[in-house]
Parts: sequence; structure tokens; C-alpha cells
Amino acid sequence: MVEIELDGQKVEVAEGSMVMHAAEKAGTYIPHFCYHKKLSIAANCRMCLVEVEKAPKPMPACATPVTQGMIVRTKSDRAIAAQKSVMEFLLINHPLDCPICDQGGECQLQDLAVGYGGSTSRYEEEKRVVFHKEVGPLISMEEMSRCIHCTRCVRFGQEVAGAMELGMSHRGEHAEIETFLGQTIDSELSGNMIDICPVGALTSKPFRYHARTWELSRRKSVAAHDSSGANLIVQVKNNQVMRVVPLENEDVNECWIADRDRFSYEALNSDERLTRPMLKQGGEWKEVDWQTALEYVANGLRNIQRDHGANSIGALVSPHSTLEELYLAGALVRGLGSDNIDHRLRNAEFGAVEGVRTLGTSIASLSTLQRVLVVGSNLRKDHPLFALRLRHAVRHGAALNLITDKAAFSHSDAWAMPVANAVVSDAFAWAQTLADVASAIAAEKGVTAPCTGTASVQAQAIAKSMLGGERKAVLLGNAAAHHANASTLLALANWIAEQTGATVGYLSEAANTVGAQWVGAQPQTGGKHAGQMLAGGLKAALLLNTEPEFDSAAGAAAAQSLGQAEMVVTLSPFKANMAFSDVLLPIAPFTETSGSFVNAEGRLQSFHAVVKPLAETRPAWKVLRVLANLLDIPGVAFETSQEVLARATAQPLAASNSTKAAINLTGTTTPAPAVASIYQLDGIVRRAPSLQLTADARKEVAA
Repeated sequence: MVEIELDGQKVEVAEGSMVMHAAEKAGTYIPHFCYHKKLSIAANCRMCLVEVEKAPKPMPACATPVTQGMIVRTKSDRAIAAQKSVMEFLLINHPLDCPICDQGGECQLQDLAVGYGGSTSRYEEEKRVVFHKEVGPLISMEEMSRCIHCTRCVRFGQEVAGAMELGMSHRGEHAEIETFLGQTIDSELSGNMIDICPVGALTSKPFRYHARTWELSRRKSVAAHDSSGANLIVQVKNNQVMRVVPLENEDVNECWIADRDRFSYEALNSDERLTRPMLKQGGEWKEVDWQTALEYVANGLRNIQRDHGANSIGALVSPHSTLEELYLAGALVRGLGSDNIDHRLRNAEFGAVEGVRTLGTSIASLSTLQRVLVVGSNLRKDHPLFALRLRHAVRHGAALNLITDKAAFSHSDAWAMPVANAVVSDAFAWAQTLADVASAIAAEKGVTAPCTGTASVQAQAIAKSMLGGERKAVLLGNAAAHHANASTLLALANWIAEQTGATVGYLSEAANTVGAQWVGAQPQTGGKHAGQMLAGGLKAALLLNTEPEFDSAAGAAAAQSLGQAEMVVTLSPFKANMAFSDVLLPIAPFTETSGSFVNAEGRLQSFHAVVKPLAETRPAWKVLRVLANLLDIPGVAFETSQEVLARATAQPLAASNSTKAAINLTGTTTPAPAVASIYQLDGIVRRAPSLQLTADARKEVAA
């Protein structure tokens, strides 16, 4: 540790730290633009000049290492004069367009200009004009004359997103931030460039000119898409979601969010929203009141229960639904005497319940791993924030090994990080590949392998990698979880982890996959699983927040099978499943209801509604509760979602990634697992116009 004096205060910081770090520890603010705590130091803007005793001139706080006994003054006349000079320099070419700038009201340059800028300018020359750039549907670079060349966006691409999509061309007054050869910005994390831009050069294209920042109410929420559970600030005007930005949480999402969490809000305001209950009568849809719709459903369920038995009734539920909704869906179905409920719509194997499958370690620990084996995942697109963590680990020396298919690893840059060893093969070969790795590990350690395998050169390379280092993990992705031989993949992963000292876990597909397992949203006593229900095993189907045609392994065949049921009830925020449903009940998306999600590491996070439900939309937990009351199901008379949560979580989370399944290396004709691509994951993302215009979405359509 090194002790310095900062504005008369003794501060102790780690050796190698910069003056800026000491100031942060002491709670002293030093004005800056290019410095960002998550990015490398560039020392471009010089706004953080401070006075260092015995130094011949003011020094940049972000790039000046501390030394024992150093004396620093951040607010001396010399430091303030230097900072004001830099501000004058930065404002020479900056356009005077604050009244129309989307960054107005939250602009770092605007704020610091008040304290360090002059009231007049000494320069009378014309200001520099920089031509606008077209970089895609998410980021606007229409006013690049505002850019102060801090290079935060450039460094973010290189260091955090893993793809250098922006760079600085030319020199001096001709310098510009632009993409290479006029390309678009296609990173799945690109929206974070908007947040870290200290001026209005990079702004949100979907939000552009929609509201002023001081008109927006800010409310906390949790992302409803992948299993990271990113914390959000949802910004609202006139009971409408206008913008979504990250809420900093170092243990979960740091200060970043994925683009689908940032821009999917557009779907919440779309014309596809279902606003009133609807019944299909004579082949035509008619709007009805809630009482009529619910009584129709209750009577239909009673009749089907009487005529065909309770086992003919089932529920297909989305793992993007809240914990409360999933619990009540299970209570409703089981109250009717059926165990037919499942959230595993994309699975091809449905093993016995052995415990709740989680990440097996904390999300934060992914950043500090030294050895990683990822099986069956397109990590960068499936879980952008987990990829960000592993990218950080790799930058600091970790070795990343992967077993996946060509769709997830088409070329060396597909994961936007260096990969130590990769086995790229068809999905049916993954179990054998893991068996080969296990055999190589067994040979290295002189133990008995769990099954027959060949210690190939690739398997030996992965084995040696995983036997090295200290902090290690074997991570199973979405494709591994959906695999027809998923239990064998898990059994082999557990053996490898045991022999190498690694943790083993699932990256988990959806916002509440772990929560769905926790509250029993899958058969517990031998009921029909999702595969059987999607194959036509039901007379009455309840579809909670899901569109089986897009959300299940059955695909288009699901519509035909469900169309044969006597009654299909869809609970959705959107006009979904209209081809085969008989009833549509408008339920609130996550922004219009209170609820809870459990992320991949098993972290329970609750949230409140940020806006009122649209029109006649109602929270799904209330709809399910009223429906259960109409069916005289006991034990569901809840008044608040908090009461439902307390009941649902009465039993602690029993996380376990171990398995009793036997290793089975057969099944060489197993089809590829059903995996949703990045902008087809759920109904909200599918209906977000800007996301559907991205390069990733266009690739999905072409595929």
C-alpha cells in the first residue's frame, strides 16, 4: 500500500494505482471525460489535470501513478486554471445545440461546463462540422460534431464487447470516430456505448426526440430475458416506457446491459398488444368483458375434467413468467387433479426431478476463473453479460475451452475472445467428445474413466487445460440443456468437474428458468411433460406467456397438435396463438406487474410495476388467482404478489447439479437441440422493431 496526501487528507491505496483511484477512495471528485472505471486509461481529454507537488506542470489524475508521500491538490488555483483551460479547448468546436440534444439534462460536458467553462468564447472562427454516420438501427451518430474524442466507445468495443467496431481516423482537427469502411455497429452490447458517451455524440435511435430527460420518471426493475437477471432503470413518461438503462450492480450486471434488455421495451407500446379478453365464436374473434371470459374458461375446464378426466388438462408455461405466476399456474392445474405442467418447452429429454439446476457458482466469479469448459452454447449471443465476464477472465489469462457446433462457432472471432481449444461438431457427437475429454483426464491422473472414450489430440488439449489453474468451471449452455442426451452430458460434466476441481452448472436459458424449477413448474408425480403435451396429449391447454410455435422444440407442429384440443386458453400480453386458441386473456408484461425472477446463480430479485397495466390488461397472478377461485380450488386466496411469493418460496431453493443418470453414448442420429436465437428468445423481443432490424436478426431470418 502507498500513502499519499490528497487535498490535505491522508489516503492509502494499492501500489500501481493512479491519483484518480485515490480520489475515488477519498470521496473527492475530479472532473473527467475519458476516464471510466471499467475501461483502460487513455488520458485523452486532460480534464482531470491536478497539481502534484514538485511536478513542473499539472498532471492528469487518471494516468499519474501514486508514489509514497506524494502531495496532490485537486482544487488549487493552479489545478482549477488548468481544468478551465482544457474546458475552453473542448468547447471551441462544440456545437451550441443543447436545446435539441437528447443528452441535455444528463450531459457530462454540459454539467462541467457550468463549473469550468467561460461565459464567452475568444474564438470567432466557424465551428468544425463532422458528417453524420449510419451505423444501424440502435445507435444514432447523426451529430458527431459533438464528439470530444474521449474514445470511451472505442475502448468499450475492444475491451468489454470484444469487437473493435469503432475507431478514430485521421489526426488533429480532422480526427473522427467512425466504423471501419462504413460498416454498422452489430455488437449485442452496443447500447452501452450510449451510456458511456459523455456528450450527445452517440444517442439512442429508438428514443431519439421522444422525451427530455427531466420529464422521465425513473423506476427500478429486473431484465425479463436471459438468466443474468440484469438490474434496470426503466424511464417512464405518461404511463409509457420510454427508455431502459442499466442499474449498477457489481454482483450481477456491473454497469452494463444487453441490447435486448435495453431496446425490447418498444414491443410494450406496439399495436400487437392484447388489450381486452377475446373469445373465438363461430371462427371469429370477439372482445368480451373479464367476467364472461373467466367464466367461459372455468366452465370449459370443469366440463373437460368431467368428460375426459383431470389428466386431459395441462399447462405450458414460459420460463420468462414470474415466480408468482408460475406458482399459481401449478396450483391451478394441480388443484384440478392434474400434474401436467411444464416450462421445458425446448427440451428433448425430460429426466426425473433431481434438484434445481443453477450456474453452480456466482455470476461475479466468472470474471476471475482461470479455466473454463463451455459445452453446447453460443455464449456471446445466448448470454451476452456472461460472455462479458468470461471475456474479462480471458483478458487476464484464463483459458477458455469449448465444445459446440458450427452455428455457435463459425470462425475464430465468433465469440469475440481468444479460445484456447475448441471442438466444433454436430450436437449428437457432444457426449462422445466429453467422454474423450474424460478419458484424457483419466489417463493424465491414472484413474478409471467413467466410460469408453478416445484420448484424441483435441481431448488431450482440453484435459491438460482443465487440469491446470485453480479457479475452474464446466458450464452447460442452452443447447446442452435442451439436448436429447442432456443427462449424459451432465453426468460427464460432473465427472470432469470432480476430477479437475471445477464447479459445474447450467448457464440457464430464460429469466426465470431456475425459478420455474424451484416452484415445481414441471411434472412432480408422473404428469405429462412438455413433449407429450405438445404432441397432442391434451383436451384443455393453458398457455402462459408462451407461443409454442416459436418457443418450443415442436415448432410449427405445436400449432397443429394444440389445434386438436377442445379448449386452448392463451394468457399473453400480445395477440398470440390466435390460429388455435379459443380464449385470449390479456396479461401484463413484466413492466406492468409486480413479481420476482430467479437468475442463473439462484439470486431471487423482486420488482414492482413501473407503469399501470394497459387498458383492460391484468397481472397474470391475479387472473390465475381469480380463475382458481371460480374453480373452487383452496389455498389461493392471495391479496398481493408478496403473499404469493412467500408461499412459493416457503421451501428453500434446493440447488443441485449432480445427477443419478447413467452415461449413455448412443444416439448418433440425435437432431440438433431447439435453441432460440438472440432476438427470437421470447414474445417481447420478437416484437421489438429496432431489434428485428439488427444484423443478428437479419441472420436469424435468413437462416
